[in-house]
Amino acid sequence: MRKKLPLGELLVHKGVISPDQLRIALTEQKKTGTPLGKELVRLGFVSDATLREALSENLGQDSVDLATIIPTASAISLIPKDVAKRNLMLPMSLDPETRKLTVAMANPNNLVAQDQVRALLRNAYEIEAMLAAEADIIRAIDQYYGFELSIDGILHEIETGQIDYASLSNADAEYSQPVVRLIDALLADAVHQGASDVHFEPEPQFVRIRYRIDGVLRQIRSLHKTYWPAMVVRLKVMSHMNIAETRAPQDGRISLTISGRQLDFRVAAQPTVYGENVVLRILDKQKGLVPLDQLGLPEDNLNLLKLMIARPEGIILVTGPTGSGKTTTLYSILSHINEEGVNIMTLEDPVEYPLPMIRQTSVTDKIDFASGIRSMMRQDPDIILVGEIRDRDTAEMGLRAAMTGHQVYSTLHSNSAIGAIPRLLDIGVQPDIMAGNIIGIVAQRLVRKLCLRCRSPYEPDAFERMILGLDSSAPLTLYRAEGCEHCNNQGYKGRISVLEILKLDAELDEMIARRATARELRLAALAKGFRPLADDAIRRVAEGVTSLDEISRVVDLTDRI
Repeated sequence: MRKKLPLGELLVHKGVISPDQLRIALTEQKKTGTPLGKELVRLGFVSDATLREALSENLGQDSVDLATIIPTASAISLIPKDVAKRNLMLPMSLDPETRKLTVAMANPNNLVAQDQVRALLRNAYEIEAMLAAEADIIRAIDQYYGFELSIDGILHEIETGQIDYASLSNADAEYSQPVVRLIDALLADAVHQGASDVHFEPEPQFVRIRYRIDGVLRQIRSLHKTYWPAMVVRLKVMSHMNIAETRAPQDGRISLTISGRQLDFRVAAQPTVYGENVVLRILDKQKGLVPLDQLGLPEDNLNLLKLMIARPEGIILVTGPTGSGKTTTLYSILSHINEEGVNIMTLEDPVEYPLPMIRQTSVTDKIDFASGIRSMMRQDPDIILVGEIRDRDTAEMGLRAAMTGHQVYSTLHSNSAIGAIPRLLDIGVQPDIMAGNIIGIVAQRLVRKLCLRCRSPYEPDAFERMILGLDSSAPLTLYRAEGCEHCNNQGYKGRISVLEILKLDAELDEMIARRATARELRLAALAKGFRPLADDAIRRVAEGVTSLDEISRVVDLTDRI
């Protein structure tokens, strides 16, 4: 029989972590008293999936990835939510013939918990335990048991003074002020609904609360204006702002643990005529980091992007409006090239997602982009990421870094990949500096994906076929949004990127040097096989992933008419 290794030794033996990383985790574990596996995940040394596989091998237990599982209603109904949460257990499936209940557990060797469940079920079912990540179990319990945040109960308590015990039990805490619980409940609700931003917008008689879900703002609640002064003070206290300052914009940051995972919120307060407007950006590391191969790029575009990344020096630009996924794409690229042999340094405003092994710096009053790049050049970097090119100094410093043998990544606000060239000229960059130093430009947008449960098929008409570039005889089925409970009657659930990638070569460099127009550059690129953003968006429509209505909202299709 194979000897069971301690978890830390097993991970070192498999080459997942180094002995130094194990020593760091053990030192931290002594301070916090948390299990070693949880500490390794918190420190960023291993992912939940890697830890689950290692534990599965060590314990001789089958493991399960809860992201790929939908529990059955019959299994969920057997175990109450409080029992599931207390024992970190998620019922997954029930076999009525063998009367076997399969459950996911953070610790399948917890026989006491299994005995409690057997007693609860009067020994009517045999229990089979499988290993799953603790954070995944907590998130799945919230998802499949219904998210019971008694916002209405808290509001009733504020109005009447009668304590809402349901919200206290949900918070797993002693009595706290109802406004404190109200803000916590709203933020947790926003995370649960998959929002990227939360807007608190004061009006003359009420406060409007809106979530940005899949890129579109959606009104969630309206509260009486008397609630707002206490709510804004609570938000300011949480984000370490000055509560006495109400006439100047302020920025802050909040860190919370929701559904078993650590989340950050970037907070901005802006004075308006009816009071302070507060917007929170939800920074979810799990959503922000997507492997390069999972960005949804077609194979030829993915290979082209990898070819550009492989070039040792030069600058790669990612363009698009705010909220188009530029940061996610750049982080995916950095994660792809992040290894021990290279020194990657970033300068961001601010740092949104901490990445292991990468030196990340936030822009401050004392460090702007241009001076930050200058100081980073003395830190022996191989790869530099500049959060955004906003002015001539930043652009020229980034290009100088590219000219001196570094690989540089940055973002730029322009409407298209080719539009980045006149944009750089507009901020004062000389064309002979650009020529030969720009590896390529990626332009992207995010489009909503059709809900697969309620999308409805239809035959495109002649106008739609013209936009798609198809003749009238070609058979084709498109899909349109309908709306159901699963997608909150929106017809869409989730988003996917559409991209265009312009790889610059000697001919295009020469055209840039002689200040060719955007039209000339576009015609030359199309002759070399460049595929515009609209083509990639239409590919997604033809695949049934999204709808024509949705891509026309974010991509200019007028050139195809």
